[in-house]
This record gives sequence, structure tokens and C-alpha cells, in this order.
Amino acid sequence: MSHLWGDLTWRGLVHQSTDPELAALLDQRGLTGYVGFDPTAPSLHVGSLQQILLLVRLQQAGHAPVALAGGGTGLVGDPSFRADERPLLTSEELAAHLDGIRSQLERFLDFSAGAGSARARLVDNGEWLGQLRLLDFLRDVGKHFTVNAMMAKESVRARLQERDQGISFTEFTYMLLQAFDFLHLFETYDCRLQLGGSDQWGNITMGIDLIRRLHGVTAYGLTSPLVVKADGSKFGKTESGTVWLDAERTSPYALYQYFVRTEDSAVGDYLRRLTLLSRETILELDSAVATRPERREAQRALAAAVTTLVHGAEEARRAERAAEVLFSEEIASLDEPTLVAALGDAPSTDLSRSDLGRLDVVDALVRTELVSSKGAARRAVQQGGVYVNNRRVDGVEATIGVEDLLHDRYVILRRGRKDQHVLRFG
Repeated sequence: MSHLWGDLTWRGLVHQSTDPELAALLDQRGLTGYVGFDPTAPSLHVGSLQQILLLVRLQQAGHAPVALAGGGTGLVGDPSFRADERPLLTSEELAAHLDGIRSQLERFLDFSAGAGSARARLVDNGEWLGQLRLLDFLRDVGKHFTVNAMMAKESVRARLQERDQGISFTEFTYMLLQAFDFLHLFETYDCRLQLGGSDQWGNITMGIDLIRRLHGVTAYGLTSPLVVKADGSKFGKTESGTVWLDAERTSPYALYQYFVRTEDSAVGDYLRRLTLLSRETILELDSAVATRPERREAQRALAAAVTTLVHGAEEARRAERAAEVLFSEEIASLDEPTLVAALGDAPSTDLSRSDLGRLDVVDALVRTELVSSKGAARRAVQQGGVYVNNRRVDGVEATIGVEDLLHDRYVILRRGRKDQHVLRFG
């Protein structure tokens, strides 16, 4: 018997549950549960990782996870806790988004026959919602819900209070479509559990009510607290600074660095909710934060764990090594994508290859505004505070030549301990 409920509770992943009986069911095997993923972008983001890992935890405990990609509901848009209407996607945009999301979900869950009764499924609600006939839907589903009850849902009520914005009938129907999703998965796969963020409580309970009304069966809902940033804002695609699971949008190095910078006050929560690290390991890291925070052991463990989950162990090792050698001469050993990602926040200047051999370091310092004048540049060199590719420049007559190029294109100019500038020679 697993101890899934206790583990979820300890990790802070239980916000609301619809039935006390769910705890015992989760500690057994054979339950089918689903999470829906919103395809409003071609990639999921770190805020989605908590829900992905909930499905992973279900599967590890012997339950069957269902990942639902909202190809149907994505054409409507979820109004939950949004201040404005979502822009409607075209069918072509939605198809591209679904392809990207599917490939990401397949990295985490076991969809093979070898998983037995815990085999994961990936479904698209566009397959059944697209076949619905309006009059049949209104008669078979809509009649079970009052407008009063729908307007009382917090996600809808908040929008109705905004006189200038309000809510369209399109988004108002979203909760009925999500309720129908739960009904369809129950009838097709005997799915009796829906999981989601705390903002999905109203939608989840409507699905449970619909299953009870039509089949007289108890279904269950479980919500988890939303993952929030240090400033209290939630991770999301519409917020600034989105951290994506797609390596083309957020590189493995950038993902690693994001979590290395986690504040001490948040790192324990992230370790519990965004990794599969054991309780013993996390408690040891909690102790490290309390007794030797300057070492940032917990942050490095968090960054390595998340990057490994999302991009694999090799990319995590590359990101970790890039962080270690960023200010050492070993920076020359980094492969080009990792080097570019590691220096992504550094200012850069494009120069001609004809400058190689003729551009002296003093002029380069002034041109890149690492110093204010040639006199200041000479003093910086003489004081041993100037570096090319993290090698100290010995004299004011030094020049930058072809032998200094990294990957036949880049030179890293540095003044002092941290001020770097990337020279790109085309």
C-alpha cells in the first residue's frame, strides 16, 4: 500500500478535497485521475510542472493518470481568475500548441503497455467536444445547472464585478464544457478523480455534480495551491518573466539559474512541490538552509532536480558546469549553445572580423562602455582587473586576435569580478 495522501499533504499539495474518502482511495491502487492542460501557448511553463508531477506521483503509486490537452476548451478559454477575456485561438494555432504540449507531457509519464493498469493516457477534448450538437448539449448537460449557481462561482463573480469587462457567453460556458470532460472521461475510462490548481475548484465540483446527477456515482476532486513567485504572483503564461518548459523559449541554463536564485524563504516549498526528491533529502536541505544558507545547497539541488526533470540529466550537468565556470578560464570548454545561454543576460557588441588583431583591449573597454575613458581602461589593466575569456590581461598593449575567439565568433571581455561584455565577430 502506498502512502500517497500523506506524501501529498506533507508536500503542501492538498488545498481542497471534495470527500474525506479520497485519502484512503489514493493510498490504494487502481484509481484513474486526470489533469487538464490549457493550450494557449505552444509550451507549458513552470507553473504547470506541479500538476504534471501530480500525475507522475499518481502513476508511481499505482494509479492511472490521464493528461488532457484542451483542444476543445482551448477554443473557448478558461475565465478562471483572469481580469480580461482570453484572445481566441485559430484552429492552426491551437494545433501547433497541442503538438508542443504533447511532446512535453510524454517526457514525464509512462504511456507504454509495460505500465500495466497504471498506463498513462494523453487525450484531447477536441475529439469529443467537437462532435457535440448544441441542442443535445443544452438538454443533456445544461439543464442540470442553474445560472444562479454558475454566477456564484468565484471565477465568474469576479469578472461580473468589472463593469467595463464582464464575461462573454463563450467563456461563461467553459465550466459546462469542463464538467462534460469529466463526465466523458468517467464514462470512457472510469476516471473518478480530477486534480487541478486551487483556481479550478468551481469547475471541478461542477463535473463531480454532473456525474452524480447522471450516474449516481461519487467522483472526487483535489486541488493544490498555485505555485507562486517570491513576490506572490503566480507562474503563468500571461505574466512577465514566464519560465517555459520548452528549451527554445527558456534554455536549460536559464531554467537552472532561475531556481538557483530562489530565495531561502521559498526554496523548501519548491523542493516539495516541484521535484521528486525524497522527504529525507528535502529535510536535509531544509537543515542546510537554516544552518549554512550562504552555501545555497538547497537552491543548487532544486535547480538540478527541476532541470533534470524537464530537460534530462545531461542538460542539467551542462547547466551546472556553465554556472561553475562562467568566471573561470574553463569557460572556453563550454559548447556554443550553453555558452550563449550562460551569457544571455550580458550586454553584447557586434564587430567585424577585420577588427581582429587590430582591436586593442583598451579600445574595446571604452567601446563596450565597461570604462568611461582610455585612461580608466589603462588603469584597470595595470591594476589586473581586466580579462579576456576570463584570462587576466597583462599589458595595456594587448590586442584581441583570432586566437581569442570562442567557437570562431565570441570573445568575453570582463572588467572586475562580474562586469562581462560579449564581443561577437561576424
